[in-house]
Amino acid sequence: MPVLTRLIPSPVVVDIRRGALDDLAELLADQRISSSGKLSIAVSGGSGRALRERLAPALPDADWYAVADGTIDSAVRLADEIKGKRYDAVVGLGGGKIIDVAKYAAARVGLPMVAVATNLSHDGICSPVSILDNDNGRGSYGVPTPIAMVVDLDVIRDAPVRFVRSGIGDAVSNISAIADWELSHRVNGEPVDGLAAAMARTAGEAVLRHPGGVGDDEFLTVLAEALVLSGIAMSISGDTRPSSGACHEISHAFDLLYPKRSALHGEQVGFGAAFAMRLRGAEEESLHFTEVLRRHGLPVLPEEIGFTVDEFVRAVAYAPQTRPGRFTILEHLDLSTDQIRDAYADYASTLSS
Repeated sequence: MPVLTRLIPSPVVVDIRRGALDDLAELLADQRISSSGKLSIAVSGGSGRALRERLAPALPDADWYAVADGTIDSAVRLADEIKGKRYDAVVGLGGGKIIDVAKYAAARVGLPMVAVATNLSHDGICSPVSILDNDNGRGSYGVPTPIAMVVDLDVIRDAPVRFVRSGIGDAVSNISAIADWELSHRVNGEPVDGLAAAMARTAGEAVLRHPGGVGDDEFLTVLAEALVLSGIAMSISGDTRPSSGACHEISHAFDLLYPKRSALHGEQVGFGAAFAMRLRGAEEESLHFTEVLRRHGLPVLPEEIGFTVDEFVRAVAYAPQTRPGRFTILEHLDLSTDQIRDAYADYASTLSS
């Protein structure tokens, strides 16, 4: 008998609303993730302290672990500290770095992981990937999808607005990433997972076309949902293809070439997506990208994130080396440095006209 359906790896619960953090203990008990309250909770050493003070009375049997940074060493250290202590689950309470460390540590010790995001800076909050710094720069590590996803809009509002803007850039870049995936299918026959592509594209379009802004609960809810959908799309496809194309290659190049000057991930991929859309000849879409990014206060030119045009050209030329084997508009066009410079001049000219 043929298989007519497939199981989709996704959280058993997604709770996005104001006040969600105050109901965390009840949610974990109701969903049978942790009826005992025996949890390992990873938080940052800074902003995490206030959240610990707020949650500790409702989670008296939890143990709290301060995470210093988003490195593989911190993730391994956390795993070693929680190993053998009979926790029900690992909770990552914080931004992307804390959640990535918690995901990796939970996978290493075989425990389910609960992601409680305190900002919406990128789609890693619900993805099957941990991005961790290592001795060679930065690596991507496959991990299980979080068993639960919690976003308290009140907490999100307390985070720097730049983090929300970064999440906008990451979400809308899905549209460029899917275009790259479809290009690879046409040119190289690379399979495209239609469900993963549909989820990632829908997430990007929802944010791109929403009329609200970072101060609206409705918009923040749509953004959070989009980032969750992006993570699930990656779980379905088994890799980052639904959300990572030329836009992310350009961002990775910034990170590797200028590690001390790179901007937030979402700022770089949003700008990279707008430029990539221009490269593939989608002028109207590229212009729409830049209009939306500017409306939300995101950069659309290299100098807006502290880079010269020459540095941007160098990053674009280097970008294909960051993801060997991945085929995007950059690999397809295989532009020379002079051609990249001309393409950028064409892109920039449309923004000033």
